[in-house]
Amino acid sequence: MSTHPSDPIRRCLTASIAAVFALGVALPAGANPTTATVEVTGGSLSISAPVDAGSLGTTANTVQGTTINGQLGAVQVDDARNAAAGSGWVASVISTAFTPSAGPTIAASAVGYTVNDIVQVGTATYTANDPADLTAASPAVTATGITGDNSAAWSPTINVAVPGGMAAGVYSATITHSVL
Repeated sequence: MSTHPSDPIRRCLTASIAAVFALGVALPAGANPTTATVEVTGGSLSISAPVDAGSLGTTANTVQGTTINGQLGAVQVDDARNAAAGSGWVASVISTAFTPSAGPTIAASAVGYTVNDIVQVGTATYTANDPADLTAASPAVTATGITGDNSAAWSPTINVAVPGGMAAGVYSATITHSVL
C-alpha cells in the first residue's frame, strides 16, 4: 500500500479530518437570537354534581315521622381561574320540595345537607357549612385563602325529615348546586 500524499484514500481521509476540525471550531458569523412566548390564561370556576342520584332511601310511614339519610353522589368544584392569592369561592345548594305523584309534599325546609369529607387539591382552607334547610340557596362548602388553582370534592348526605302521616309513595325533588 502506498503512503504517498497523492494516494486517494489518504487525500479523502485528510479532507474529512480537515472538515471535522473546520466545523468543530467554526462559529457563526453573527448570532441572531429569537425570543418566543406562550400565554396561559386563567381558566374557569365550575361545579359538577350527579345528574340523577337515584333513591336516597326508604322508610315506613310513622305517626311521629322519621328521617331518611342518603348519599347524593360526588360533587366537585374545579377552580382554574388563577385567582389572586387569598381569594375564595362558595359552593351553594338549594332543593325543591319532595313531591309525590299525589298528596302533600315534603317541604325543602325539611331537607338538610351534610358535606362529609372534603378531598382537596391545591392550597385553600375548605369549610363544610352543612345547611339544615334548603329552601333558599345555602352555602355548602366555602373555600378561603386560595393560592393558585384548586379543587375540592365531597359526597354529601341528604337528610329528609319525613313528617308523620305522609302518604305512601315515591317523592322526588331537584337539588341544584352552584358556585361563585
